[in-house]
Amino acid sequence: MVVGPEDQQENSDEVKTVLKSLDDPETAGLILEEQANALKKILGDPSVLKLIRAHDKLEEGRKQVENQDTKQLAKEVLEELEPKVATDNNAAELSGLLQEPHFLALMESHDAVAFKTYDSPPPYSGIENSNGYGGGEPIRMVGLHKQTNEHLGVTLKVDDGQLVISRIIHGGMIDRQGLLHVGDIIKEVNGKDTGGNAEELQNYLSKSMGKITLKVLPSYHESPALCQVYVRAHFSYDPTKDDLIPCADAGLAFEKGEVLQIVDQEDPNWWQAKRVGSSKEAGIIPSQIYEERRRAGVKKPKSGGGFLCGSKKKQKMMYTSAKNSEFDKHELTLYEEVARMPPFNRKTLILIGAQGVGRRTLKNKLIMSDRARFGTTVPHTSRQPREGEQNGQGYFFVAREEMERDIRAGKYIEYGEYDGNLYGTKIDTIREIMRSGKMCFLDVNPTALKVLKTPEFMPYIVFLAAPKFETLKEINQQALSKGTTNKKRSDEELRNVVAESERLYNLYSHYFDLTLVNTDMDATFQKLEDAIDALSTEPQWVPVSWVY
Repeated sequence: MVVGPEDQQENSDEVKTVLKSLDDPETAGLILEEQANALKKILGDPSVLKLIRAHDKLEEGRKQVENQDTKQLAKEVLEELEPKVATDNNAAELSGLLQEPHFLALMESHDAVAFKTYDSPPPYSGIENSNGYGGGEPIRMVGLHKQTNEHLGVTLKVDDGQLVISRIIHGGMIDRQGLLHVGDIIKEVNGKDTGGNAEELQNYLSKSMGKITLKVLPSYHESPALCQVYVRAHFSYDPTKDDLIPCADAGLAFEKGEVLQIVDQEDPNWWQAKRVGSSKEAGIIPSQIYEERRRAGVKKPKSGGGFLCGSKKKQKMMYTSAKNSEFDKHELTLYEEVARMPPFNRKTLILIGAQGVGRRTLKNKLIMSDRARFGTTVPHTSRQPREGEQNGQGYFFVAREEMERDIRAGKYIEYGEYDGNLYGTKIDTIREIMRSGKMCFLDVNPTALKVLKTPEFMPYIVFLAAPKFETLKEINQQALSKGTTNKKRSDEELRNVVAESERLYNLYSHYFDLTLVNTDMDATFQKLEDAIDALSTEPQWVPVSWVY
């Protein structure tokens, strides 16, 4: 019951009293003058006074509630109405309203808010459960409006004969409404019992349009926090060709090299992801560990319940273990975690390509175009200098014993032996060029990429790919006619160049920032120069290890 407000003294009067006391000589000796002035300024601010008055009004309103048990008060009113129910329609209607479970719940919520008693209320006694599922289960009715060909954005599984929501697609209809949660049990759709039949419900929902009403047993599971992980995909994926995906309609297709935002990793086998910059809903993609197992031929443990979109075929065993020695020889880099960085210049430029594709020509052309911007390393060798050769020009000449000692100490990024002499590129020569402020141009073996793709060297890795055999043959013939080369290559040699180029791409493409097909050297040079210039003007996605 609500009573009239009691007269209270305004807090503004109390503020005036405090301000007056600050000018009292006895009080002034207890605090510093600066503190007193600051306090006067705060308490004299009109905004502060308004806040104090608003606080008082709110406190008055809360204290005006006399009865802490409005449900008991409703029972008392019912007792007074009982003699009039048979003769007075208004009394009968009021009596019926006061006995409704929803009204009693409202009264109990009122008491909890008014007196800040937020403990879970005990179940109602004497109120019959009318939802038809017994045991006091809290049934919720959820209304949806489905457009033609629109997906609900949810996948289901059968658990103990009941349809349970196993996944909610980020950005989908269900996720946008926020009315359903993972773990909720769907009992009825438009008044029709689901019966725990996933296939039947799938067909029914796919044909339904307009308003859809779901009767749900809520799980009260909290939704996981939105994941903020960005990855670059190093393989292409088409969910329509994946017979193991929980639901192909909810899958997300992507191409090799695309950057994806992972928004949900709750399922260890199937992540939810969306394209960076896309406003469309997320889709399902295979997780890193699941795709690794699939490619290694390791059987996935059988799931406890079937998914909404049907059963899946078993996968053929290719290896007996994920730790198979043959498996360890291959790098399965499927997703690379990346971070978006503002424009910046890379420290090194690495050019990878098959022998005979024009790699050396492109390297020399770029360095000669701007010697103040680009530099390259001078290799070391254990051979004796020839007549006219000077140390540091073309080669650094060192004793074989010294070179072997430095190789064992890991001071060379790559090395090899030719005609009884050692040759190699020392890591310190790369650092020396970087310290000079130039971009170090490296022409190294692809096996060195794993060592060089680090925060220290921050490389921009370009793969110079060979064109098709016919095109490569035509380029060689044109070079012969122009006199730019005097070496005619056989068809076998040209086919080997194409095959080697494809092999390098298949093995190391997950390292490449840019791939250029060299059909014309001048055009390829211009594309490379434009790409390098863009590094200083456009944001870049780089390995997250370079940032954190």
